[in-house]
Amino acid sequence: MKTPRILQVGPLLPALEARLAQTYDVHLLHEEADAKAFLAAHGAGFVGVATSARFGADAALIAALPDLKVISSFGVGLDAIDLDAARARGIAVGYTPDVLNDCVADTAFALVMDVARRFTASDRFVRSGGWLKGQFPLATKVSGKRLGILGMGRIGRVIARRASGFDMAVRYHNRKPLTDVDHGYAATLEELAEWSDFLVIASAGGAETRGLVSREILDALGPQGYLINISRGTVVDEQALVEALTSGRIAGAGLDVFEHEPKVPQALLALDNVVLLPHLASNTHETRAAMGKRVEDNLAAFFAGRPLVSAAG
Repeated sequence: MKTPRILQVGPLLPALEARLAQTYDVHLLHEEADAKAFLAAHGAGFVGVATSARFGADAALIAALPDLKVISSFGVGLDAIDLDAARARGIAVGYTPDVLNDCVADTAFALVMDVARRFTASDRFVRSGGWLKGQFPLATKVSGKRLGILGMGRIGRVIARRASGFDMAVRYHNRKPLTDVDHGYAATLEELAEWSDFLVIASAGGAETRGLVSREILDALGPQGYLINISRGTVVDEQALVEALTSGRIAGAGLDVFEHEPKVPQALLALDNVVLLPHLASNTHETRAAMGKRVEDNLAAFFAGRPLVSAAG
């Protein structure tokens, strides 16, 4: 049986790359000096794509691969994959949900704790010698507060469980209420923001959610409220967020994602009421290994004629 040809789009974990190379005929597109010219000359013959949420697979790439049958992506974000183009061709798309829920939820709560209690700010205070000159300012209590979640999906549900350990009240907003969730439902995002002490963004990215957290939503969150984003930077109007933070219209923000990663607005770097992380929510040895395994399992299932383990809807 002929070894399936796989096009790898962008770097993946070295261990995953090595295992893929042992199983398939893999070509690294990102090492081509002229990727477009390479695809024009050699796009035929590739039946699979291995990619990530960062690099995705756009319509142009899919069109350049006439024999493409399956895409396996490392990550849960699907906004960089043209799902419509894939569906039109009957191309199976796999990704890696579930295995990263715990680590992403942990990161969300680390940001809740950090931005409210100001732990990294106080670390900077000690390191700079500030403690020798006086006491660090008072911070904000987390336990017993109100946590709003935008997006009660796989990760949102785990975040809600984490909140129970802090005796927090939880409400959420989705496009429609869920029948298997006990938490209160807010009919609009603005209503949820008005209610929340902490508003956690756990929704999907993409065109439908771009700029969803707008100036109006931030104003509803108010000067005592905190925004936490472990979703996609595009869900938040970043300029409106900068203005709300610099003017004190919200209390602070904990951000693991940004609109134009890895570029972070200079104004955010200068603020002490913001915690900034380099998109590391799933960045643990255990979770990344599990994500890599899911990439392999999706490809293996497809080539064995079975349904993908985790297929994009």
